[in-house]
Amino acid sequence: MNKEMAQVLTQTGPDTAMGNLLRRYWVPIVSSEEIALPDGPQVKTQIMGEHLVVFRDTQGEVGVVSEFCSHRGVSLFFARNEEGGLRCAYHGLKFNRHGHCIEVPSAPEMCSKMNIKAYPCIEQAGLVWAYMGPPEFQPAPPELEWSTLPASHVFISKREQECNFLQAMEGGIDTAHVSYVHRFEVDRDPMHVGTEALKYIKADGNVIFTIEKTDFGLTLFGRRNADEAHYYWRITQFIFPWYTLIPPFGHHALGGHLWVPKDDHHCWAWSINFHHDKPLSDQEVKDMADGKGIHVQYEAPGSFRPKQNMDNDYLMDRKAQKNKETFSGVFGISMQDASLQESMGPIQNHDEEKLLPTDRAIVMARRMLYEAAINLQEHPDALPALQPQSHHVRAAGVILPKSVDPLTWSKENLAGGLDRPLYTI
Repeated sequence: MNKEMAQVLTQTGPDTAMGNLLRRYWVPIVSSEEIALPDGPQVKTQIMGEHLVVFRDTQGEVGVVSEFCSHRGVSLFFARNEEGGLRCAYHGLKFNRHGHCIEVPSAPEMCSKMNIKAYPCIEQAGLVWAYMGPPEFQPAPPELEWSTLPASHVFISKREQECNFLQAMEGGIDTAHVSYVHRFEVDRDPMHVGTEALKYIKADGNVIFTIEKTDFGLTLFGRRNADEAHYYWRITQFIFPWYTLIPPFGHHALGGHLWVPKDDHHCWAWSINFHHDKPLSDQEVKDMADGKGIHVQYEAPGSFRPKQNMDNDYLMDRKAQKNKETFSGVFGISMQDASLQESMGPIQNHDEEKLLPTDRAIVMARRMLYEAAINLQEHPDALPALQPQSHHVRAAGVILPKSVDPLTWSKENLAGGLDRPLYTI
């Protein structure tokens, strides 16, 4: 990947090519639980280099606005959330959820000139989503399967990851690494244990990829040997621009991720588990809340920084590594991934990488993102996955005879909506 392409893919601030592209999609900002109460405490966050405050007003409606007061630049994190808006703690200016300044105590006639930036937002799947792009291109809300299910069916967590969103997301596209970094953890993890898929994943690390470009992104077919007459196929879905659906493991909850840039050196990693046809059990919810599966434990209550982080070497245990309790010495599936992705540096030095055949999906995803970003101005309506019905896809795990073409099988058994059976082993 040349330097110009790398810069386009990794720079996401306002008025960058990739930033403009990502802003054309609904962006998860915070969980609804973080701002649960009307007139309750607001929270500040950062998305693609923009500093924002999120709050729930007196009527229970959510606002996503610029963090800084238009008067003297004071953070509205310190504002009073009361009577339909945020009142700046410095000089009393008040802003509603649309960013309109509705009070300037010292100069009422100045209200119309003191507005701040605000973004349209919705609540769905227990998340606050904002649209940060041009108003004339605002798409319909997303319809990812997990985002349309009852709350009882879904568990979502987030964590801050200390690297660029691209290298984090590429880990979700890369199904080959599962045979290595997770090979010991999955034998004990309650979200993976006891499934037939593990046998094939651990036995065959030489994954052969077939990639199909689709109207929503990419379908990744990862082929491993099953027996003399069959292949085991792990079918991962990459839903443009930042979602992945993980091939399922037996009866366990389905899983997925999404990665939203915080700035160019950090991202928000959201992890989702769900059952498409029933509530999660109490034990499943407990395990997820305890940081099992693709979730993590936090450094402190209310913090989204993982307990295992670069400052403590991710609590690496060399003895456990030697005893084959963990492949890399780091415990926890998400932190095994994050530790390796963060080890690349805040932004990976792409000049030095030497890609392998197992990286085909990563190459195609990079190319798809790059071309969409570069061509956005000339083709603003030609973006993948803007139509919500294109989100109606599932990942799969299936054993097929070697004579069966997986793309043909996928068109017959996975395409066309979510009313098809779930394929998992």
